[in-house]
Amino acid sequence: MNVKEKPDARGLAALTLGASLLGFAAMLVRWSDPAGPLAIGFYRMAFALPFVAWLAWGTGRPATGKARLWALLAGLCFVLDLWMWHTALHHTSAANATLLVTLAPIWVAVVSVLWLGARLRRRFWAGVALALAGALVLGLAKGARWGTGLGELLGALASLAYGAFTLALGRARRELSAPEALFWVVLCCTVLFGALGWVQGETFTGYPPRAWWALLTLGLGIQVLAWWLITWGIGHVPTNMGAMGLMIQPVATVILGWLLLAETVRPVQGVGTVLVLAGIALCVFTPPQRET
Repeated sequence: MNVKEKPDARGLAALTLGASLLGFAAMLVRWSDPAGPLAIGFYRMAFALPFVAWLAWGTGRPATGKARLWALLAGLCFVLDLWMWHTALHHTSAANATLLVTLAPIWVAVVSVLWLGARLRRRFWAGVALALAGALVLGLAKGARWGTGLGELLGALASLAYGAFTLALGRARRELSAPEALFWVVLCCTVLFGALGWVQGETFTGYPPRAWWALLTLGLGIQVLAWWLITWGIGHVPTNMGAMGLMIQPVATVILGWLLLAETVRPVQGVGTVLVLAGIALCVFTPPQRET
């Protein structure tokens, strides 16, 4: 689908709403306690799977098995991303864990240089430096983190997995429709989260009602509704605006963490947040150039 040069107001509204809803994901993970990180991922995908299958029904188009393998690889990367992110939420604030995952666009751009022969501009490297400086502030500065910094490390590693997910999904989408690609991703995630949770000995039953409501909302409200709004919205706005729109998520998480989880936003955390967001914004508005 060709993206219009001027943004569609409906697309921009859908993207904004979807990214804002993603801000609730960290809260819902916390409220899913005592479910473990893998069990949370399993139920998030299992509750979403029937609806995703319904959306994909009849939308398939001729595709090779290789395209489906790319979608399954994307699912594997998404499992790693969510597993590390869910774990990070137990070691640091929701704001820090979510903010560091947003480093993913930087890794995607760097890979585009290595694989596609693109060329990075100086402003892009300046953005990388700003974002990484902000990540260091969040991970090392006293008062900006909780505990030993493990949560920040896991958040940064999750961003690598999310970047790989983005690249693999983009490759799958060359042949698969969006609903079909999403179906294979969610199916893969459901199976892998269930298997890994069983191997790790996580408990899948016996949760209090609040945890079940949080898990159900993660599946239907985040994995289905929020991502459907984002997917539809991105198709109706310029690429750079779409990437910027997704930056609403960490901002929403900071605000919701303060309102719903009583997380204090310290000055040094504010500095790290501004550096990361400014760096990502600079990278987004300075896309790599193809070599001619």
